[in-house]
Amino acid sequence: MNIKWHGHACFEISDGSATLLVDPFLKPNNPSAVHTADEVEPTHVLQTHGHMDHIADTVDILKRTGAVAVAHTELADWLSEEHGIENALDPNLGGTVEFDWGWVKLVQAFHSNTTPDGTSIGQAAGLIINIGGKTIYHAGDTCLFGDMQLIALRTPVDVAILPIGGHYTMDRHDAAYAAGLVGAGTVIPCHFDTFPPIETEAEAFKVDVEAQSSSDVVILAPGETHEL
Repeated sequence: MNIKWHGHACFEISDGSATLLVDPFLKPNNPSAVHTADEVEPTHVLQTHGHMDHIADTVDILKRTGAVAVAHTELADWLSEEHGIENALDPNLGGTVEFDWGWVKLVQAFHSNTTPDGTSIGQAAGLIINIGGKTIYHAGDTCLFGDMQLIALRTPVDVAILPIGGHYTMDRHDAAYAAGLVGAGTVIPCHFDTFPPIETEAEAFKVDVEAQSSSDVVILAPGETHEL
């Protein structure tokens, strides 16, 4: 199984039988991305929330590929009603959808959630993804909160994907503390250096996490893949 970072919060996760794309934000919309929306072929598209820097390429990819969408109830409705997406699954927080390859569960994240047209559309989410015998926690855009530990206690996490850029999410210091709460074997930072307000020192995050916990931090460049 492999996890590919497309920059920002966009990840591609594949086990050979399914390819999951989280929060599609690709070139040229994403200034850090190396691939365009036409170069990805997901079987499933997973959304944490509706901000432009997480959903800019979602509709086009869904329409071109026919992939299954998974999004918070109101966001799934927006995809269906406003954009004609036919296969949009709509769990709410705490809900799980199951597939032949595994499952996806929506968990809480503390962040605003609007569509690109500015419509407020409910709460943002994090994602617990079980695929290829591994459990991945994509925290989405969030501040630090104590129940990250509860989420990991309920479902032990192999890989935690955490935002570290600050300003719009938790910064690298809070993210390092979050890594300790989650206790994943591997931590991958995201949501940093895409724009000036979220520039940060990923290497310093790695040093802090590995000094304070048993987790290993893997820093990817956009377009790079981590094999599990």
